[in-house]
Amino acid sequence: MTDNVAAQLWTVRSRCQDAAALASTLAALRSIGYRAVELAGLGGIPTDDVRSIVEGAGMTSCSAHADSEQILEDPGAVVRTMKALGCDSLAYPYPRNQDLSSPEGVSRLCRRLSRAGEVFHSEGITFSYHHHAIELQKVGGRTVLETILEQTDPRLLQLQPDTYWLQAGGVDPARWITRFAGRVPLLHVKDYGVDSAGKAIFREIGAGNLDWTGILSAARKAGCKWHIVEQDDHWSGGDPVESLRMSWYHLARSS
Repeated sequence: MTDNVAAQLWTVRSRCQDAAALASTLAALRSIGYRAVELAGLGGIPTDDVRSIVEGAGMTSCSAHADSEQILEDPGAVVRTMKALGCDSLAYPYPRNQDLSSPEGVSRLCRRLSRAGEVFHSEGITFSYHHHAIELQKVGGRTVLETILEQTDPRLLQLQPDTYWLQAGGVDPARWITRFAGRVPLLHVKDYGVDSAGKAIFREIGAGNLDWTGILSAARKAGCKWHIVEQDDHWSGGDPVESLRMSWYHLARSS
């Protein structure tokens, strides 16, 4: 199943802060077997350079995260960046400065996401919502994430589930991926573990406690196009590239 596995560059953000570092990092990921990346966490590297470095590494950009506020306030500028990157899939990364504490606040965000989604849809860009645990809080008797998906048109807003954050939010990842089948083109895959103090931590795929057989089966049946490996921190040996290697090989064995 590795043909649709990508690396989220936020995982290796400390090694992507200039053009030379990005090229070196992508070469290392390509040698592992990754053929695609999701763009995020890059230093101020010019967009044209990012595209040429990705293509020069023999890779593609399957998706990108962009600034949350720019997505809502100036989607046209985001479109221009996406076109320059040669990337047609965009994720809203975090509801920064948005009020998720009331039904009115959540509905306001939904309207803004829909307006931005209209712009992206008209330009052939698939727009998805990437959640964390905060969207699993209940507001008005429903989780924020459920409300966002109920109040937006699937044509304008898809979902990028995250296996760790679904678990952290107290729901079953495989079950929720199944719930939104047909609306999950992108999936963030990361494992959920605990340390010696019982604190939840990010782990490499297969090194934590999630049911990957169930998750990957649900994703396949839901029509997921890309499994994007991300690990925010707690990398094996402190090395994010090694973490991406470990997750890659577990996914390769799962095929």
